Amino acid sequence: MAKKNKVKLSFDRRGGVLVVSRVMRESYAYESMSPTAKVLMDLLHMQWRNDRPVAYGVREAAKKIGCKPETAGKAFKVLEERGFIVRETESLFNSKTGSKAREWRLTWMPFEYREPTHDWEKWQPCN
Repeated sequence: MAKKNKVKLSFDRRGGVLVVSRVMRESYAYESMSPTAKVLMDLLHMQWRNDRPVAYGVREAAKKIGCKPETAGKAFKVLEERGFIVRETESLFNSKTGSKAREWRLTWMPFEYREPTHDWEKWQPCN
């Protein structure tokens, strides 16, 4: 039996593609968020792996986005409140043993070989 050659598609020649649900991007939960929260979603998505939560902290996000840590912290809070992310573990700061960023599960992506939970679909704006 002949081996099939693995062909890289033209859109994937530079090392990866992020695929996002159009339904999610067109939802009110997503469209009504700040640009900072939307960029943070993409940054988290770039770190996603099926077998582990995403470790990403406020300082790292602020540096990548180009905003204050307070602004990045608010973006995390918005994503969590709207159900786009779920906190898996808390952060830890220890000057002797090292720090550890919070770990997040992205609800629009599979996790540990289970289907996405799409918690963001349940979000309702407060009136």
